[in-house]
Amino acid sequence: MPRWPAVARSIRLYSTLPSSHSLSSLISNPAHKYQIYTSQSRDPFVNLSIEHYLLQKSHKDSTILFLYVNKPCVVIGRNQNPWLEVDLKLLNANGGSSSAPESGRGSGAGVVDLVRRRSGGGAVFHDEGNVNYSVICPPAAFTRDKHAEMVTRALREFNPRARVNERHDIVLDQGSLQEEASRPDPNDMHRTSYATSEKTPLKVSGSAYKLTRERSLHHGTCLLRSENLGTIGKFLASPARSYIKARGVESVRSPIGNVFGERDGEEQASFEREVVGEFAKMYSINGDIIAPLFEESKIPRVCIDHERCYGQIGGQLTDEVKSGVEELKTPQFILSSHASDEDATDRAPLPQNWPPSARVYVKARSGIITSTKISVSSDPRTALEEEQEFEKTLGNRKVHEIPGFRDILCESTNNRTRDDTLVVAAWLDKMFGK
Repeated sequence: MPRWPAVARSIRLYSTLPSSHSLSSLISNPAHKYQIYTSQSRDPFVNLSIEHYLLQKSHKDSTILFLYVNKPCVVIGRNQNPWLEVDLKLLNANGGSSSAPESGRGSGAGVVDLVRRRSGGGAVFHDEGNVNYSVICPPAAFTRDKHAEMVTRALREFNPRARVNERHDIVLDQGSLQEEASRPDPNDMHRTSYATSEKTPLKVSGSAYKLTRERSLHHGTCLLRSENLGTIGKFLASPARSYIKARGVESVRSPIGNVFGERDGEEQASFEREVVGEFAKMYSINGDIIAPLFEESKIPRVCIDHERCYGQIGGQLTDEVKSGVEELKTPQFILSSHASDEDATDRAPLPQNWPPSARVYVKARSGIITSTKISVSSDPRTALEEEQEFEKTLGNRKVHEIPGFRDILCESTNNRTRDDTLVVAAWLDKMFGK
């Protein structure tokens, strides 16, 4: 039985995705007040660029739900520093993106791209066990909890432990079931019937936002049944985090978990159906939109009626989406963060074999080294010469283009300090993911 009655409507059906011009016309048409799309692509650069296109080109009074799944990747926020958020060496060992150095594969997760999105928020890991949701709406209709609660209502069809926490994330309470008299209203999406004080809740969904004068974007990822749950922490643990004083917004670390305990192959479709259903209820849309979105044949189609537009997109890209993809792939975009507050992180101790006389200071802006003070020698005059030589060699170089620090440092130090130089070079390689 359908959850909503189907109604007779005059519907135009495109059996394939409309042309670029048609897609632009569809999303900008003021008559299409509600729009729901699923993506045919699993490329994170494509999906984030489609999302940005929808944000920029959709009519200011429309409300859009966009669902997509990405292949394995690490996605960092617009204002984050990748050297603080990600183990770049491990990422490069897993293939990385076309803009990063490539070697073998080191984690069992396959090729893992590094992607920077255009919104804020923290670093997350995406794979085929995640579904990403995005809601674009007028600013007057936006709150940070509104659509997180919508997704939580969908999740409670599968897991009653889901709730929205004080950070607007979705977590699963891990405590025991409370006595019936202590249980909250089942419509309360911020409390569950499970104790919160016994065990730390597991985070299953984090959100990020982008607000403009006429549009608001809320997007998040939901861990349904990721097979890489034990690997995610490795990618999001930078060895340089305790040593680098940097500008950028740091991620808030939280224990994570999957919504589904056992894999049955239907997690993605079931979750997407429930999210679409909750979106339809929230905005009083009839439920006859669900079948065209989730037909087993998966034939690309877009359905249109007088106020609704829904279907599968991502097979054909507009020129603007293609340009967005190219921008997201550039080292300048991936590795350059917008300046934020000064970092006050406590510094971790240096390695035990660190040479007592060694001094290292590297300052970079937008991924480009602007100044250095590196020396190894205990002799003041020699140390000053080393500083000047390293400054000349490293100044104005892009960090991601430096293959390693060993040859650079060894060429500029004498044989008496070679062993100490190798220790410093190895440490710098580790810090910068070489």
